[in-house]
Amino acid sequence: MSILDHSETNRGFWPSSLFTDHYELTMLDTAMASGAAHRPSIFELFARRLPEGRRYGVVAGTGRFLEGLKHFRFTDAELGFLSDHRVVTDKTLAWLADFTFSGTIYGYPEGEVYFPHSPILQVEATFAEACLLETYALSILNFDSAVASAASRMVRAAGERPCIEMGSRRTHEESAVAAARAAYVAGFGSTSNLEAGARYGIPTGGTAAHSLTLLHDTEREAFQAQVDTLGPDTTLLVDTYDIAQGVRTAVEVAGPGLGKVRIDSGDLIEQAHSVRELLDELGNTDTGIMVTSDLDEYAIAGLRSAPVNAYGVGTKLVTGSGAPTASMVYKLTARAADDGSWHNVAKASQGKKSVGGRKYAARQLTPSGVAAAELLSVDEPITSDQTHRDLVVKLVDHGEIDERYIGQAGVQRAVARHRKSLAELPRTAFRLQAGDPVIPSLFQEIDFPRDR
Repeated sequence: MSILDHSETNRGFWPSSLFTDHYELTMLDTAMASGAAHRPSIFELFARRLPEGRRYGVVAGTGRFLEGLKHFRFTDAELGFLSDHRVVTDKTLAWLADFTFSGTIYGYPEGEVYFPHSPILQVEATFAEACLLETYALSILNFDSAVASAASRMVRAAGERPCIEMGSRRTHEESAVAAARAAYVAGFGSTSNLEAGARYGIPTGGTAAHSLTLLHDTEREAFQAQVDTLGPDTTLLVDTYDIAQGVRTAVEVAGPGLGKVRIDSGDLIEQAHSVRELLDELGNTDTGIMVTSDLDEYAIAGLRSAPVNAYGVGTKLVTGSGAPTASMVYKLTARAADDGSWHNVAKASQGKKSVGGRKYAARQLTPSGVAAAELLSVDEPITSDQTHRDLVVKLVDHGEIDERYIGQAGVQRAVARHRKSLAELPRTAFRLQAGDPVIPSLFQEIDFPRDR
């Protein structure tokens, strides 16, 4: 089902244009009064730094932002609220009533890795149009990129063992869908969230919680009901009572075709080894072991030597595993004057400097195809050759959204982009020990701000 199918069946979730900060509207109102609102401008969304100790970040949420942009309008309800609360003047209300984004947006394709000062999005429009999108763009990309960055580290720590996203109950209901999508972009194999499956075609899965066992008079009755309903290749949760007895009962009920047993408590490494031994003793050598219980990349790495077949990850994933935001910002970097001349603008605040101008970006590669640096240029394109890979693509062209980057097809494109990007990174990128970004961000021909 496409994203358009969802809108037709009322399944899709579209933003209110009030998913923004009050001051975006007061800035617009002020600029309308001064006559500067319609000056052509360039806003850039970027991160000054990666979360402490992270060696790369992952761009996620671009497709969701573009999907929302298609529906970002000021209806009578929103205009009525702004009028009733006197947020803006009647002149600005009249302009908002006809608002449809008509600018152009460049950015990193979703799934691409990023580094400090990577120009993740560049919005080229009038100040009025670009200003309205600031909070909406940041709220999506900050959350989704934080989840995807954590998910990518978890997938790398898991190796060939699949990771399953299970964090819906630990976050806002719409954040749960966004987190499932971001995790899938970064390499998770499936999600427990059905809405994410319906919207974006992400594989879904799930079997039972402890309550199903507690509902029945005995553990055996619960297991038998689940096997009768879902088949013997299901996953049985064996730690409601005694784990060893749970494993024995699971094997007696499901037989040698039992798919997996799940462990959700205790010392997971020790439990995995003892359960593996017991399963083998009982003849269920093909039955796998799934572990859950507040896993993060470090816990997953610690389980590498354990006989685990799959990981279910929830709370730590949807909270960015210690970095719940990507700390991205959205800054005006260039604007036109009334005479049509362009001026690069930048903040000079201590610790929050920005670099003015339109940005170009390419990844410098070694002869063997390994990433060596993030090359950034102001106002001048970077000459492409075999040692560079361009990073910026056009996402929106004068209001027309490139459909390749949205919906289910956009998600699959992002998954492929992430795999390609990771394959280029030096092996040191995947160390879990704290360290600097794995490659430097190098601006050409300007003084790069060194505030950290």
